Amino acid sequence: QVQLVESGGGLVQAGGSLRLSCAASGRTLSTYAVGWFRQAPGKEREFVVAISRSGSTTYYGASVKGRFTISRDNAKNTVYLQMNSLKPEDTAVYHCGADQAANWQPRFRDNVLDYWGQGTQVTVSS
Repeated sequence: QVQLVESGGGLVQAGGSLRLSCAASGRTLSTYAVGWFRQAPGKEREFVVAISRSGSTTYYGASVKGRFTISRDNAKNTVYLQMNSLKPEDTAVYHCGADQAANWQPRFRDNVLDYWGQGTQVTVSS
């Protein structure tokens, strides 16, 4: 099994930036596609973005392309989410998730993954 721990959340003003980290333990993260999701109060969990095992392919959800960037450092067993131009509607708990399926994109699109982290709160003030 792989354990995922998110960090880097916090309170930021609209227009600001944050970088989230998803650190893995238990197994090497290089064998997993990894992605970020978010869940705002009273809303369903939303897929944000995912990255392939090697980092060569990214897959974005509809809401953040152009403002958020995912990257990974397999040597550090960590995946990052750089969030720029933040808006109040980006406020949510952000979770990372991991999956080993070869056909990984539908699993992220459909929120069906093998492993999840506990999440980190991001709050954007207006």
